[in-house]
Amino acid sequence: MDPVPALDEPLKKVLGPATAKVMAEHLGLHTVGDLLHHYPRRYEERGQLTHLADLPMDEHVTVVAQVADARLHTFASSRAPRGKGQRLEVTITDGSGRLQLVFFGAGVHKPHKELLPGTRAMFAGKVSVFNRRLQLAHPAYELLRGDAEETVETWAGALIPIYPATAKLESWKIGKALQTVLPSAQEAADPLPGPLREGRGLVTLPEALLKIHRPHTKADIEEARARLKWDEAFVLQVALARRRHADAQLPAVPRRPRPDGILAAFDARLPFTLTEGQRKVSEEIFADLATDHPMHRLLQGEVGSGKTMVALRAMLAVVDAGGQAAMLAPTEVLAQQHHRSVTEMMGDLAQGGMLGGADDATKVVLLTGSMGAAARRQALLDLATGEAGIVIGTHALIEDKVQFHDLGLVVVDEQHRFGVEQRDALRGKGKQPPHLLVMTATPIPRTVAMTVFGDLETSVLDQLPAGRSPIASHVVPAADKPHFLARAWERVREEVEKGHQAYVVCPRIGDEEDGAKAKKKSPEDEAEKRPPLAVLDTAEQLARGPLAGLRVDVLHGRMPPDDKDAVMRRFAAGEVDVLVATTVIEVGVNVPNATAMVIMDADRFGVSQLHQLRGRVGRGSAPGLCLLVTEMPEASPARQRLNAVASTLDGFELSRIDLEQRREGDVLGQAQSGTRSSLRMLAVIDDEEVIAEAREEAARIVASDPDLERLPALRTALDALLDEEREQYLEKG
Repeated sequence: MDPVPALDEPLKKVLGPATAKVMAEHLGLHTVGDLLHHYPRRYEERGQLTHLADLPMDEHVTVVAQVADARLHTFASSRAPRGKGQRLEVTITDGSGRLQLVFFGAGVHKPHKELLPGTRAMFAGKVSVFNRRLQLAHPAYELLRGDAEETVETWAGALIPIYPATAKLESWKIGKALQTVLPSAQEAADPLPGPLREGRGLVTLPEALLKIHRPHTKADIEEARARLKWDEAFVLQVALARRRHADAQLPAVPRRPRPDGILAAFDARLPFTLTEGQRKVSEEIFADLATDHPMHRLLQGEVGSGKTMVALRAMLAVVDAGGQAAMLAPTEVLAQQHHRSVTEMMGDLAQGGMLGGADDATKVVLLTGSMGAAARRQALLDLATGEAGIVIGTHALIEDKVQFHDLGLVVVDEQHRFGVEQRDALRGKGKQPPHLLVMTATPIPRTVAMTVFGDLETSVLDQLPAGRSPIASHVVPAADKPHFLARAWERVREEVEKGHQAYVVCPRIGDEEDGAKAKKKSPEDEAEKRPPLAVLDTAEQLARGPLAGLRVDVLHGRMPPDDKDAVMRRFAAGEVDVLVATTVIEVGVNVPNATAMVIMDADRFGVSQLHQLRGRVGRGSAPGLCLLVTEMPEASPARQRLNAVASTLDGFELSRIDLEQRREGDVLGQAQSGTRSSLRMLAVIDDEEVIAEAREEAARIVASDPDLERLPALRTALDALLDEEREQYLEKG
């Protein structure tokens, strides 16, 4: 008998180089242990059929279904031998919905013989829309034949695991590979402490792995899932608890504002009163800043709830106490925007050392990668001498060359774009670790905050300041009702005629690299006249067609930074009527005169992203309008997602919907892009109880044994998580 391969055995030794290469490149699986932790997404019963109506667009899916009919069509083709091409159209059904399969050319012969009406099979492929119907083009398939020795009952009841898969490696092939490595599950070291596992009635890890991949009953699946969820929640919470524990040991300089300093001067000039929420959160922050341990606080706020104001007051409190504050933004456009709005809000308080500066003034400098050498030298000098109390910049702030006089506070905007390591690098710039405030405009359900930002205390701003206007949102079904799209452009014109401005958002840039793809348009694409969904094409078509005569400009991520800034300045100054852009405008862009936004191909954006984008309008006194343009059919999940966005402005509600809808797709999407989500089994919305309990258990264990000396298996699991995944997972936020 062959020896059982070890968990760290490379897959190429066990499965052969070809299969191992595909698993590494497409699923991020390298060892026997990795493969054992590649869990099924769901299970099909051989006698039952998949629900076809809920298939996600543009995702690789595996379905179990029955062939309803199959038709072979012959058509004239200059490319085919003898001038005749063949197309096989197979309709499969789950008893309620139908799905079309299409095979072309030489690929029709085998399925034509095998996919006869009544045949059941597993089909795998990418879901697309053709002539407004869902289809799979050239799917791989595996016939489900009952073996002679199987009775109808055992065959029908057998549970088939369906794995996250790719076009290169179908679910059933992954299942066969798992059959080979499953004996190694006995070697798995259990990270859960014995008393915890027994106290909660959880099965051992080897048993859970066997039951998740080869369940005999549905109860087996439930037992395995309950156990594996605990592993994920607990190991991650231990990582976060250890980070909190380590942070609590660090010293920090307490920073208390002077009663007659720059903060008091700033507050005295505010032309409006702070909201109750802004005052409450500011008090929490000031209390943290006054302690001798570093603050680690997450500030969540709805789009436009005034987070920048709260962050600025915290920065001024630190400047009052003799320190410096750094604000880190994810993009140059955003850093420049923040610099502009902070200097505008501060007025002459931002002109320290200059003529006309106020008595308590400090200097506010900008530092980005694309600055000219002279401006950069001056900014670096102002930071090193302490002349500049506040610096706003991009990742350029983390570079070795940047020296601070006395860094007391770091404010990170849109945390999900920054990793823990980057936070640490900036933290190392202070004489002692600076206080940390992380801001995010993506509302985060409580469980996600516990999971992703578990090393931070949380403050929430959920009131909008007075003067913010409501935003009306509508779905524009361009395919069903083309006149709706024409009306959308009329609405944009009407807003511009009233003296306002508009955004048009597209998912792609559409420059040279896309040119090759664009030339290969199929006749079907031409017939359907899909609107061009790239910034450059759309801007050109709008300027020539429905928005002719208006001042249309473009903004996208590949433009040189100076050009981007120039466009934003022109737009902010009212010299551009319509800005056609990619999602670079998603966060922080503040032009109160912009009242309308049209999002093209809105179904290609996530729920939270649409909510962020929509928050760019209605920032002044005039009401905002957001139009979500889609070609998706009415019954599709994509349309339901857009209807949800149109129906509520509550970001917390939308973030729940987003998570519920993306959960499985996320793990699958990540697997296909070659990275892996730390959460394979845990669903952050449904498993709130497990996460909360795991957090308590983790805190208890870390308090009594911070280095986990008494729990070597937990230590090993933790090391694996930290090495491989935690950085990208926490970065993802």
